[in-house]
Amino acid sequence: MSGCATCSKGCHGPNVKSGGTKKAAERRVAVIGQPNCGKSMLFNRITKAGAYVGNWPGVTVDLLQATVDVDGQLVEFVDLPGLYDLEGYSEDERVVQNFLERNPLDLILVVANASQIDRQARMILQVKQLGIPAIVLLNMADEARNFGIQIDTQLLGQRWNLPTFLISAKYGQGFVEAFAEIALQLREPREVREPLKNIREHLSEQRPSESDLQAVLTDAVIMPPPDQVTRTDRIDRWMLHPVLGLPLFLVAMAVVFAFVWNIGLPSQDVAGVLTGWIQTYLIEPVINPLPDGLKDFILNGVWNGVATVASFVPLVVIFFFCMAAIEDSGYLSRAAFMMDAFMSKLGLDGRGFVMQIMGFGCNVPALMGTRVIRSRSMRLLNMMIIPFSLCSARLAVFVFIIAAVFPSSYGWVILFLLYVLSFASAFLAALILQRHRHFVSVEPFVLELPPYRMPTVKQVLLRGCGEVREFLRRATSFIILGCMAIWFLTNYPIGATGVHTWGGQIGQWMAPVMDPIGVVDAHLTLALIFGFIAKEVVLGALATIYAMNEDGVAQAIGQALTPADAIGFCVFTLLYTPCLSTVATIKAESKSWPFTIFSLVFSLVYAWAMAYVFRELAMIIGL
Repeated sequence: MSGCATCSKGCHGPNVKSGGTKKAAERRVAVIGQPNCGKSMLFNRITKAGAYVGNWPGVTVDLLQATVDVDGQLVEFVDLPGLYDLEGYSEDERVVQNFLERNPLDLILVVANASQIDRQARMILQVKQLGIPAIVLLNMADEARNFGIQIDTQLLGQRWNLPTFLISAKYGQGFVEAFAEIALQLREPREVREPLKNIREHLSEQRPSESDLQAVLTDAVIMPPPDQVTRTDRIDRWMLHPVLGLPLFLVAMAVVFAFVWNIGLPSQDVAGVLTGWIQTYLIEPVINPLPDGLKDFILNGVWNGVATVASFVPLVVIFFFCMAAIEDSGYLSRAAFMMDAFMSKLGLDGRGFVMQIMGFGCNVPALMGTRVIRSRSMRLLNMMIIPFSLCSARLAVFVFIIAAVFPSSYGWVILFLLYVLSFASAFLAALILQRHRHFVSVEPFVLELPPYRMPTVKQVLLRGCGEVREFLRRATSFIILGCMAIWFLTNYPIGATGVHTWGGQIGQWMAPVMDPIGVVDAHLTLALIFGFIAKEVVLGALATIYAMNEDGVAQAIGQALTPADAIGFCVFTLLYTPCLSTVATIKAESKSWPFTIFSLVFSLVYAWAMAYVFRELAMIIGL
């Protein structure tokens, strides 16, 4: 796609082509800034790479790279993790320091929140001290203007001797002019520079003082009166109310799950019609001449599993779009702030709550997000509880089981209660674990609360579509192989059926352990075993095991499980051993096999105990 990203006025700038060229980049540009300054959104606008953008601190948890053709020159843009100080000691800050020390750069884009320039100017001066060409991009200019902040970019640029621009990465304002300067800087002859040996040591030699910062900002930045009441202040009087704040958050999330249930569930019928048409008119005519055993393998060993998972894609899409809108609004940062006082009693802080919410999409990026936590003990404690988040794969399983067993009129209530249980279980686990010395931390919690923002359709679609692509990538990576393996286990030895198959024997062998928690069907046990590969496989496994389409499996499940059994099954599915990709991430982030093994054993035992308790409670109340 040629042409740069278009600003809100529809003008165009230098020729930009984002793309999957395999040639080595001729230049490298780093994008750096504090958390929640809109850095990743700017990266998206430049590279069209679809980096994850959310309205809370710490959203960038890894190095994001994209190669862009800028006026015929291949340029590698690197989105670095957000950090508060180039002299800091957190893992994310070390990632940035190591990158700057080990990689040659032609240009640094310093992104700062224009409405918080008084608190972010220090990083601009730190970057200037590195001696690498840089451009200052004061983002969120529209918000600064709404707050009554006046910024003289020409005077600021003169004072720190760096080109300075007011932009809005969200709406494109000022982007074309800024990108023209980026292209101009990249056309300058490359200068060979000595690598930076030690960032912290280099900066400490000439650390800017408060008087230096004030001298730079005086007359160049005019801030509104400190007692000015903004729209965000008025909303926060309710949303951060010490009594009403948390109930309002729970109500908001209940509305989301009610919407997902009542809109998403009927959308499965459309997906079911589509997959049924594909089977009847495309797959069956092609495989009809094949032997019966091979036809059964293709239909029941592969297609039914894939089709069952595919039928839940519309529901997952709706869920992600709802969450993207809430994230982009800035509300989830408030939830973390409200939960901080409570979570500090569990050895955690508000960041743990943010990570739990991030885990709704996938536990993997949430685990990677723990890098922003300096204390290793708190990082490990968060890594223990993040896998209890109700991720998108579990969401699809729960909707299927709930719809099959419970009346649809209050199915969304059961779904919402499972969401609440995911938090409660995580908090209880933290309370248990933080008594051990390896999980004790006293690190202070600092969180920047962004202003409330109206989510844009473009950003919601970008965020939601990115999550859906990731869901489909994970699902397709494992589900076909998982369904094929399950088909063999439930069809061999040749001629065996039911509990006499290999899969049935495995389920029977584990029955004494699984029956008390509601997993009363040997085939359900087999599905859960394969869920260790990826939780999406559980749905495909059920379709393969029962050799039926979605409706047939739902009917069979409804007959096999009582409501109490279904609750036990769902609670166990929520909390038991996470998928392989999550386990791999725990190992990579903790750098410890003993910790990884401990987390697996703990989650398995914890899941069984919680499932047993909730099933017993359900039977006591007559479910």
